[in-house]
Amino acid sequence: MTEMARTARGRATRDRIVEIAAELIAERGVAEVSLDDVLERAGVSKGQLYHYFEDRAALLRAVIAHNTDGVLDAQEPYLGSLDSWKAIRDWFDSLVALQVERKACGGCPVGALVGQLAEGDEQARSELADSLGRWQRKVSDGLRSMQARGKLDLGADPDELATSTLAMIQGGLVLTQASRDPSQLRVALDAAYVQLRGHAVPARRPGRSVA
Repeated sequence: MTEMARTARGRATRDRIVEIAAELIAERGVAEVSLDDVLERAGVSKGQLYHYFEDRAALLRAVIAHNTDGVLDAQEPYLGSLDSWKAIRDWFDSLVALQVERKACGGCPVGALVGQLAEGDEQARSELADSLGRWQRKVSDGLRSMQARGKLDLGADPDELATSTLAMIQGGLVLTQASRDPSQLRVALDAAYVQLRGHAVPARRPGRSVA
């Protein structure tokens, strides 16, 4: 980060540039957004932009970080307490509700960038992998908490289950975006829930003690 970006005003300007770039990319896609487009909407000069970003690729990497933080912050109320089957169901329902609110537009702010950046920018691909890895680890941590609470079979692999769950979320979001139908994500998450519940520890039934 440049010296200018360390000041409160500098950070605010940098954040505004990143937010505008993220908005434009969500609207048009990476290929259709130029630095001039960002400068025009943000109301800053090219000189200001280059104080904060070495080039367009650096700005795009900042957008990856911005989108990742936004996605994870929005889910923190659920992922931060993912320690029961009800918590998982509530989390899944919240993801579907968000797509209903958005009218199934936009897809995943992180996943949508993979197809646009991963093959043309190795550093961006690596940062996207790290971003999805952050999401995956939060799910894994929740599943490990469920194992500790006796809700999830100790023989289950939280990392593998988190990977498959994230894959179903991303696939469901792609189908939802393409069809403009949030029920596509609901179907995917119902399947994810069934898969996870397949590793549930059976509830103990009260019984008489045997002498």
